[in-house]
Amino acid sequence: MDNYSQLEHAFSQRIPLDRIITQQDKRLAYGTDASFYRLVPKIVLRLQDLEEVLYAMRCCREHQLPFTFRAAGTSLSGQAVSDSVLITLTDDWRTYKIYDSGQKISLQPGVIGADANKYLAPFQRKIGPDPASINACKIGGIAANNSSGMCCGTAQNSYQTLDSMKIVFADGAILDTGNPQSIERFQTTHADFIKQISLLSQETKSNHDLSHLIHHKYRLKNTTGYSINALVDFSDPIQIIQHLMIGSEGSLGFIAEITYHTVIEHQHKASALLVFSDIEQASQAVTILSNTPVAAVEMMDGRSLRSVANKPGMPNFIKQLDLEAAALLIESHATDQEQLMHQCELILSRLSDFNIMESVPFTCDPETVTGLWNIRKGLFPAVGAVREAGTTVIIEDVAFPIEHLAQGVRELQQLFEKYDYSEGIIFGHALDGNLHFVFTQGFEAQAEVERYGQFMDDVTQLVAVKYQGSLKAEHGTGRNMAPYVELEWGKEGYRLMQKIKQLFDPQGLLNPGVIINDNPHAHLSHLKPMPKADDLVDRCIECGFCEPVCPSRTLSLSPRQRIVLYRELQQQKREGKDTVPELEELFNYQGVETCAATGLCEQRCPVGINTGDLVKKLRADQFTQHKAPLIARWTSDHFSTATAAVKYGLTINHILTRLVGRNIMSRTANGVRNISQNRTPLWLPEIPKANTHKLPMNTLKQAEQDRGKIADVQHKKVVYFPSCVSRTMGSNTESSSLTEITMSLLTKAGFDIILPKDLSEQCCGMPYKSKGLNDLGDKKSHQLEQTLWQASQQGLYPILIDTSPCVKQSLTQFTKPLSLFEPSEFIMKHALNHLELSPINETVMLHITCSSRTMGLENTMLDLAKQCAKKVIVPEHIQCCGWAGDKGFNTPELNKAALHPLKDQVPTHCTRGFSNSLTCEIGLSHHSGVPYQSILYLVSEATQLQSEMY
Repeated sequence: MDNYSQLEHAFSQRIPLDRIITQQDKRLAYGTDASFYRLVPKIVLRLQDLEEVLYAMRCCREHQLPFTFRAAGTSLSGQAVSDSVLITLTDDWRTYKIYDSGQKISLQPGVIGADANKYLAPFQRKIGPDPASINACKIGGIAANNSSGMCCGTAQNSYQTLDSMKIVFADGAILDTGNPQSIERFQTTHADFIKQISLLSQETKSNHDLSHLIHHKYRLKNTTGYSINALVDFSDPIQIIQHLMIGSEGSLGFIAEITYHTVIEHQHKASALLVFSDIEQASQAVTILSNTPVAAVEMMDGRSLRSVANKPGMPNFIKQLDLEAAALLIESHATDQEQLMHQCELILSRLSDFNIMESVPFTCDPETVTGLWNIRKGLFPAVGAVREAGTTVIIEDVAFPIEHLAQGVRELQQLFEKYDYSEGIIFGHALDGNLHFVFTQGFEAQAEVERYGQFMDDVTQLVAVKYQGSLKAEHGTGRNMAPYVELEWGKEGYRLMQKIKQLFDPQGLLNPGVIINDNPHAHLSHLKPMPKADDLVDRCIECGFCEPVCPSRTLSLSPRQRIVLYRELQQQKREGKDTVPELEELFNYQGVETCAATGLCEQRCPVGINTGDLVKKLRADQFTQHKAPLIARWTSDHFSTATAAVKYGLTINHILTRLVGRNIMSRTANGVRNISQNRTPLWLPEIPKANTHKLPMNTLKQAEQDRGKIADVQHKKVVYFPSCVSRTMGSNTESSSLTEITMSLLTKAGFDIILPKDLSEQCCGMPYKSKGLNDLGDKKSHQLEQTLWQASQQGLYPILIDTSPCVKQSLTQFTKPLSLFEPSEFIMKHALNHLELSPINETVMLHITCSSRTMGLENTMLDLAKQCAKKVIVPEHIQCCGWAGDKGFNTPELNKAALHPLKDQVPTHCTRGFSNSLTCEIGLSHHSGVPYQSILYLVSEATQLQSEMY
């Protein structure tokens, strides 16, 4: 056995095999991060707890093989890739603890940054770092890269807000700097290490030139190299050690936990956009603004503004600006509205001498503020979305001393012109002199690699030498800037960093090649190919922003990983490799079968990619090959018969279950599934009985009769379309069916109910579209649209569809101006004023479906639920249940993986949950241990007629 085979065997003694990834193509997928570097690890580990981390590190030490830790893989500079052992963490690393009314928070490295802020929100606090990737990046990466952001500056990053941390060193020792006993033990067992740290600190402080350089560099944002400012900022070796870990990119040890001092999250904020004639004027304004109460000042050059000028919601004047123009997006925060208005007036008064060409004055209006910040947030995607297929997007970040900001921008623009990066844009956090510049680059031709190398040589000379700035302000050193660390810090600074690396990692096993790298061309090595695959996904920049919301990410692949493998598959096909069949088989399950195709990834993707669209396209190809559309076409043409057959099957299932019991039924049905190699659907005890409710033929007449019994109720009409699922399936409890509950509730609210004609033949088309059968899906959708158009009197009346996915599908497909509503939005907008809600005295679970999320209805659902129940729990880390049409029956492991965190979050006193998709509720009931029903059941129970209240 070779070393890696021996290491794999050693790992398997303590780590389950399903968390040791050795298959080549899966290693490729798991090994990809957001950078433009490609290293394929020999082994990928997914570790569950600290004991497994310690064991894995020990095995690597014994076999003398390097290892790299990764959090979310959103880093941009190549610090999270490895060609040896890549260690990732499972979702078990998400524990947190809040202290002192939110003044401090302890976080494990797997906590997503935005989640940390969500936990702190009730205390009006947040963590200091605010990277743009905060919705995806994890605390381990935030600390290991000393990430900052728009408002963070140099005062609120991880280095400055660090309280304590739990560190695992290369030799396996653990130091908890928040625990006096741990410190005492470490001082005893590692006395020489402590002594060497103290000596380095003393030597650095006594070296006046180096100390002066350190103070100069860290008045700027700076993540180039190690945080050697710790050696001059502190005397206590424990403080020095933990601050050296910040920004060390996993090359000095593993951060198992970190405790932050939190910062205020102001509730009162205002934003303004000011446009200046040129970059010099804007830079002078930044100098003035640095002495005013601003929280953020974002600069955008003329090319940046031009790149988003035609995007929806942009101010009209942006289209008229020339390339010389520059804009500042300013935000101010305060503890109350009066103070905020005073601050805004003060800021503008300080700028009164400037000629401001165009502006959007300070505003607190949420819609306007969102629109302004969408300008800034849209810059990176704007370049990524229009780049040539096969190229990648490179985003660099540097910092100039603020007095040289204008010159820095000008000369960067000149370098863009010199090296023909005509699409390059410059923007950034101006208060810190921190500029991001974005351009596109291909690496397939050697000439392109050389162009990039020469460009970076000139950039580093401009920033580090000419203006004594920092080459990496907030994205971390990584492989991309490692060859230039000595250029920025000089021989003495670089030698100091080499000593630190040797002291912490004498075997050189921790993330080698990152920060300290003797190869002057390391930044031009192992460049990531971006081969064309499909127009639907070619714009993917592999950033990983999509991953937290993907229901299959812990089972098979995330959207990023699907695209990586699909690109590889297409490239192998072009090259005629004999490994294509093996990769196709892998991708069929990992990429196609286990994708929920719900489109949540599109909501997080900076360039708007819906990986589910690609998967649906591939499913369509598969169906075509296997002639499955013949069956599907029959069901489409005989929909009433098909649904009647399903109802018959549900009735038989219910009868048999009552006769033989759940256990025998489960063993029999699922035994057949095993024998058939999963070709038959999974049987679950939560499968509902058939819906036996007879929808009335003359609903208007019935509504008039019911309405006549209710005094003083306004005459109003609603078209009610019961989805094919709710028409077919009844309740999974002993309660009434959804159609019966909905009709009753609408009647209580005084609505005249209109049911569409030929109801039993109607379907939104989603069962077909989700399988890639677009023609059949379009046909059913068009049929339904025409029917609802007639029923609503050409869009005059609102239309209630009782399941959220059908509404989402119809909103996507319909072309006529119809007012479509899922249950929560309909109740809130049309029925609430005609009902009186008395919250039930219970704690209930609420699942917000992926379709509701993509329609922006999270708050609507939650607000309604809170009006109907005393306490509502929305479980964490579940964005989609993974039922995905019929996947819950045919690929049940997807549903199980997506809902893995659910059951532990159901309180012991909670006995039921609610949602707005009947099929989703089957899986939710099964995996939570409590029955889930439509939120309309909850509304019905909490509702009383206004006339009965008085």
